[in-house]
Amino acid sequence: MAGMNKLARISALVVLSMAASLRAQQMTVKIIDRKTSETNYTYQVPGHATSSTYGNANCTANSFGDSASADCTGSSTTTTQVTAPTVVSFSVTGATFSLLLPDGRIAVVNCVSKFAERMAGPAGNHRSCRMPIVDEIQADFKGKSARLEWSVSLDGKKKESETYKVLGILPPSK
Repeated sequence: MAGMNKLARISALVVLSMAASLRAQQMTVKIIDRKTSETNYTYQVPGHATSSTYGNANCTANSFGDSASADCTGSSTTTTQVTAPTVVSFSVTGATFSLLLPDGRIAVVNCVSKFAERMAGPAGNHRSCRMPIVDEIQADFKGKSARLEWSVSLDGKKKESETYKVLGILPPSK
């Protein structure tokens, strides 16, 4: 970039930053709420709690002739993070999920039935969105879309996926 003029350098930086922003963000997420209906409904993000526990044990063994004993002490610490329900609500149809992201934010995503040409006439020209029945899934976020993917086979090789629209990203609880 040393030989480029100032405008060319700025243009190159803008193109590079746009390319980086178009790159998808892949992550493992947890579905903390789900709702589905083919009629219009109001979706409100519910509250949830997440806990993690750390345990530690310390043991000392003693032996005296034919007998042995052990003295053990232990401790554990549990941290619970509680998020209250939000006052944000969405008017939607189809499948709506609240996804807990690794950084504590919540992504609200929605999928409306897809058009699929069939011989059944107008009433049969759609299919429902694919919905995972497991809570831990892979999400590939790109712009206003989130491609959700989950395993549907015992060996984990067969996957299903569906693209959902991102309705909003809520900040982590404090």
